[in-house]
Amino acid sequence: MTTEIDRLLAERACERLLVEYCRRVDYGEADRIADLFVADGVWTGVDLVLDGQDEIRGWFARRAALDRRVSRHVCTNVGITLDGPDRADVLSYLINYRFDREEGDRRMPVPVDAPKFVGECRDQLVRTPEGWRFARRTVSVAFARASKPR
Repeated sequence: MTTEIDRLLAERACERLLVEYCRRVDYGEADRIADLFVADGVWTGVDLVLDGQDEIRGWFARRAALDRRVSRHVCTNVGITLDGPDRADVLSYLINYRFDREEGDRRMPVPVDAPKFVGECRDQLVRTPEGWRFARRTVSVAFARASKPR
């Protein structure tokens, strides 16, 4: 039987995994996102499925190469349901602010009028010898910033 302290520690470790995911994307380390997944982990987004660490690493490496992109992923309303000591289901809201600068432009802060999107993440996490990892992450979008006319 899991004690209350064990449950709290597991929940906190799961929450830290979500925060680390956002930090890596936002601070130029997206190529290391795959390390937060189990070997056969799956990342699913709008019109995109990445199956396994190799596909996840390849796609996020291309994201990491976009050094002109400034983003902040805000993960909130985190609800964690433990399914035993080594499995968890997580629902969280995700707000993404993003701005693409011109090549060579390094100014900060960048302008923003609204988040790029607001959505949710549904995660299945597992405890491994290396700590908690994503077995599956599904990102869906509820609200999207209107496209600006060209």
